[in-house]
Amino acid sequence: QVQLAESGGGVVPAGGSLTLSCAVSGRTDDGYDMGWFRQAPGKEREFVAVIGWNGNRFHYSDSVKGRFTIARDNDKNTLILRMNSLKSDDTAVYYCAARSWSAPVLTAPRQYFYWGQGTQVTVSS
Repeated sequence: QVQLAESGGGVVPAGGSLTLSCAVSGRTDDGYDMGWFRQAPGKEREFVAVIGWNGNRFHYSDSVKGRFTIARDNDKNTLILRMNSLKSDDTAVYYCAARSWSAPVLTAPRQYFYWGQGTQVTVSS
């Protein structure tokens, strides 16, 4: 079992930056791919970014590519999402998620086994 806990959400003006963190606990010795997803009101949960278990495989959604950066520190059991040039469309609850590693990395929410409780990001225009 893996437990995930997000933090770092808040209100930020359009064009601003925010960094989200996800603390990982439990069976952290296994090789887990980890991702960030988000869900806006009235919309389905969507993929944002994923990073492979050893940190050398990445994939971003087109909507955030070039603005967001995903990173992980396996020694500290932490997943990070750095968000720059934020837009009002980025407003959502952001979730971190984990699954056993795969090749290639997977991006559908239904393919992830473990989820955090989410953290709200609001971009004010």
